[in-house]
Amino acid sequence: MLLALDIPHELWRALSFAFGMTWEVLWALILGFGLSAVVQAVVSKAEMRRLLPDDSPKTIVVASGLGAASSSCSYASVALARSLFRRGANFTAAIVFEIASTNLVIELGIIMAVLLGWQFVLGEFIGGPLMIVLVAAAFRLFLKGRLVDEARREADRGRLGAMEGHAEMDMSAGGEGNWWRRLRTPAGFTATANYFVMDWASIWIDVFGGLLIAGALAAWVPNSFWQSIFFESHHTLAKFWGPIVGPLVAIISFVCSIGNVPLAAVLWNGGISFGGVLAFIFAALIVLPILDIYRKYYGWRMAGFLLATFYATMVAAGLIVEFAFQGLGLTRTERDAKVEMASVHWNYTTVLNIVFLVLAAVLVWRFVRTGGLPMLRMMNGRSSATPGRRPLTRTERDGPAASALHDRGTSRWIAS
Repeated sequence: MLLALDIPHELWRALSFAFGMTWEVLWALILGFGLSAVVQAVVSKAEMRRLLPDDSPKTIVVASGLGAASSSCSYASVALARSLFRRGANFTAAIVFEIASTNLVIELGIIMAVLLGWQFVLGEFIGGPLMIVLVAAAFRLFLKGRLVDEARREADRGRLGAMEGHAEMDMSAGGEGNWWRRLRTPAGFTATANYFVMDWASIWIDVFGGLLIAGALAAWVPNSFWQSIFFESHHTLAKFWGPIVGPLVAIISFVCSIGNVPLAAVLWNGGISFGGVLAFIFAALIVLPILDIYRKYYGWRMAGFLLATFYATMVAAGLIVEFAFQGLGLTRTERDAKVEMASVHWNYTTVLNIVFLVLAAVLVWRFVRTGGLPMLRMMNGRSSATPGRRPLTRTERDGPAASALHDRGTSRWIAS
């Protein structure tokens, strides 16, 4: 009987923690996705492919910028990286795009600032580019041409992963003029609404799944458990151990994209090191479901190469930022991440949530009114190559017919 009474109470505590964190970050999530949608509305995916021809330093910088300007959904970024690769983009550049799309996006920085503090945002946006440099260097040193060729043959088989339709859609606003002029047109408004809604639709499971898991961990797992795992009482050892174990925890958490930030907040309060938090967040690209997608996209050998390279560079980036920030006195020491039980008061958080919920409602209204609902049904659709079809030729990958654009009202997308 006691157990029966305790279970509802413990469930309530977990849900209360989850709602408390959701209420704290809701406005930040809407703001981040809104800004991301604005950027994506004026950057076409056809232009992305053209700008990623090789692995030169200039192209790596461009790939990083384009990734930071795209969707933060890990599944969509992985699918889009394969799409870019199949249509002629350099493999290293496509992978750099994928890393930046997951680790350098606006919404990630905003939610980290709200839950963890500005030091973690600075660490993320220094550690992310550092990881990209390390990955690009590792690819130059260890990635053989025959393995890339094998990965291309596997990619051209067109095996389905996740968010294939979302990755193929190009909803950017076309037309003449600079980006600001295009953004202010009806087509620009529609494109912004489309990207906002589609990004939310692609990532909401990860975001709210991460919040629910974080709530459960906060309610049911005592800090002493985490402290023993992360060797908090051994300060020097903990700094080295955190970036090593952080990605391993992420791999088995199944939560990617920005959904792992609430989990990172729980781990920080539990004693993981500063660099360990960053390495944990970087590891959104090697959670088990995504590793399986790498296998489908590129084959076992390339999937193993990506896992080994990503893990090593995540650990290295976490360690470098850890000790660099320690030397500069920038490492956060207070373990006060916002992991709170449900509490709604009339304060700035409530006001911001109301304002941004109204903005979200306007964008959803625009999305529905301009015929966006059919795109939701295409999000997990097949890409341009399906199992059983022959591989694309180079002309088909790079030619003007590679991305057939269809217009419906003021919305447009790449047809599968």
